[in-house]
Amino acid sequence: MKLAEALAERADATRRVEQLRARVVSSARHQEGETPPEDASQLLAEAGEVLDRLETLIRRINRTNAATDMGEGGTLTDALAHRDVLRLRHAVVTAAADAAAGSGERGYGRQLRSELVTLSALPVAELRERADVLAREIRETDMRIQRVNWEADLLD
Repeated sequence: MKLAEALAERADATRRVEQLRARVVSSARHQEGETPPEDASQLLAEAGEVLDRLETLIRRINRTNAATDMGEGGTLTDALAHRDVLRLRHAVVTAAADAAAGSGERGYGRQLRSELVTLSALPVAELRERADVLAREIRETDMRIQRVNWEADLLD
């Protein structure tokens, strides 16, 4: 099995667990004389089986990520950490640019001469450029990760 297939299976298992959890919750209590919509015990047992499979998948995925070499960028785990931090950097820079540009503020400046003028404390254009560079780097890193996901075999 390829790593990408295991990642898709992990996502499916995670969704399945959430669906089972919701069904257990809705079937956990019922009024006297009525039958619950589903057998909560059976649903819990099924959730346990899916969770056991999920744990195995996560362990194998993590082992594969740590052992898969990405070249100069280190391991796949290193690339994933780098991508996560790039996304956070992009969010911070974009939020700073939006705030400095006055995005989300009502109005477009002063209505009267007596009102205070607000000024940007940050260079919006430079921040937007930096955000664009970060977005490109995120896309490139993500493409490298996706390529490796389809090439790497899942470890036991």
